[in-house]
Amino acid sequence: MIYNMPKKKQIVSDLSTEEKIKEAARKVFTEKGYAAARTRDIAEEAGINLALLNYYFRSKEKLFDEIMLEKMQQLFGVMFPIVSDETLPLENKIDLIVQNYIDMLIKNPNLPLFVLNEIRNPSKTFDKNFPISKMLKNTSLVNQIKEARPDLNPVHFLLNILGMTIFPFIAKPIFGHVGLITEKEFTSLLNERKKLIPVWIKAILKSK
Repeated sequence: MIYNMPKKKQIVSDLSTEEKIKEAARKVFTEKGYAAARTRDIAEEAGINLALLNYYFRSKEKLFDEIMLEKMQQLFGVMFPIVSDETLPLENKIDLIVQNYIDMLIKNPNLPLFVLNEIRNPSKTFDKNFPISKMLKNTSLVNQIKEARPDLNPVHFLLNILGMTIFPFIAKPIFGHVGLITEKEFTSLLNERKKLIPVWIKAILKSK
């Protein structure tokens, strides 16, 4: 027992240090983006030396890829359990997707802009590790949309749902800068959109 205790403490310490680095990387990458962020910035934010950061993560790219995959899962993972549930009617799925997305983004308002900025990087192949297109194409949601509106490409509805829920968070800094909306008003607006967006999407589904 006595001889095992140092090893246990070392494992706990390692996990704590690794998580500290990742937490610092989340902040630095979100604020500066991949290109402008330096491993030295991340080490300073984590309160460790650069050598220790390099011990856990061999390069900035490796650390970024791990954080980016985590962010992608956070942004798009909200919808997958819902869209793939074959027992849920289409209207219920629309309600849940909008509500869950807005709730998640209220807690992570910088997430959409970070992912959209970095996903455009031609040197990164995010879809390889997180195959969004395959997951969406093979879901019951797409089949339900096709059945409800066989005359329209289901991508229109996916774009509308995501655009209506995500874009307000991208536009928020602009609205705030020009004094169009306060933080309190923005939160109130989002709670209204939880109810309004499903109404708008369902109206489009029924329109001819």
